[in-house]
Amino acid sequence: MRHRSLLILTTALTTGALTLSACGSRDDKGGGDNSDGKNTTVVIGVDAPLTGDLSALGQGIKNSAELAVNTANKAKEVPGVTFALKPLDDQAQPTSGQQNATKLAGDKQVLGIVGPLNSSVAQSMQQVAQSNNVALISPANTTPDLTQGKDWKQNNRKRQFTTYFRTSTTDEVQGAFGGQYAYEKIKAKTVYIIDDQKTYGVGLAAAFAAKFTSLGGKVLGNEHVNPDDRDFKAIVSKAKTANPDLVFYGGEYPAAAPLSQQIKDGGLKAPLMGGDGMYSADYINLNKKSAGDYATSVGKPVEELGSAKKFITDYKAAGYKDRYEAYGGSTYDAAWALVQAVKKVVADNNGKLPDNARAKVVEALNKVSFNGVTGTVGFDQYGDTTNTMITAYQVDSNTWKSRHSAEYKR
Repeated sequence: MRHRSLLILTTALTTGALTLSACGSRDDKGGGDNSDGKNTTVVIGVDAPLTGDLSALGQGIKNSAELAVNTANKAKEVPGVTFALKPLDDQAQPTSGQQNATKLAGDKQVLGIVGPLNSSVAQSMQQVAQSNNVALISPANTTPDLTQGKDWKQNNRKRQFTTYFRTSTTDEVQGAFGGQYAYEKIKAKTVYIIDDQKTYGVGLAAAFAAKFTSLGGKVLGNEHVNPDDRDFKAIVSKAKTANPDLVFYGGEYPAAAPLSQQIKDGGLKAPLMGGDGMYSADYINLNKKSAGDYATSVGKPVEELGSAKKFITDYKAAGYKDRYEAYGGSTYDAAWALVQAVKKVVADNNGKLPDNARAKVVEALNKVSFNGVTGTVGFDQYGDTTNTMITAYQVDSNTWKSRHSAEYKR
């Protein structure tokens, strides 16, 4: 699946200090002239599932981006610029994501968009962002195709969209980590794989299987379900007959939770394992028998990062009723990357936004580097994050507890 990959185990916590700021967005082609002494408004769009089954993750994304914007304004991070947030709900649907991207791109004050959550939604938004030269930065997309093209598996990698970036690492990294963790740490030698047929779930399951089998593991079965399915009794019966050491699910928590519970109810003792789409507190809330299950997620848990202390404190102080969830830190960093890009563009143009501000922001993003919530933030030649840390979690005492972290290098 990969070309000469290596997992480098690490136990050191990232402790780099961080003065958290915020992020903003800016306008399409020009931007307002602030020569009269008044601030120019720069809008950052947000696209995420704010309602529906995945709203817990979506609300965490919106809140974290809002926190970044508010912090930037309070700190006057970019002189002469006031940032505003414009969140839109995609309900995890590609069609809605495309419509939102079109709407945001049509707003001349929007200089960048944070989101989306789902890789399948991103596929519907990328061309719109590219056509309008507006930066699109996802804190959660993990499908390698989005940045490196469909031939990345043959190590024929080519950047697909110059306006697309992400602060989360890819399934090439996460899947490999999960496969190695399952084989070496969980000690599973056999696995039954299920995916939800969506871009994210299929890609993650494939990357997991490739690494797991390369180490000597065996896949006993491979099933496909629909993301809206909630009755898995037939598949559970097949899995029970195969009697695997582990069941792996490529998909998200709304389906993973009942799948896990039905696995236990069906008498199969194997734990369920998934990726960051399963790593949510709502997975535990929806599943009374989640104890012992595993999930991987991008980065290290922010609670273990010295660089995230201020983010956590400020998030709590802001009084958000929804948790920042798995992508809070990476969302803040995505928004802050836009702020830094705007800051450079303004500084390079004598304190004002240029007429081609969107193009300049995209250009600046390629060179952005700062100490963020999740560690050092920067992008490689494909628009992928240079931070490739992954963490494995297990449900223990009704909460996700981190078990192991590793950094992947291609």
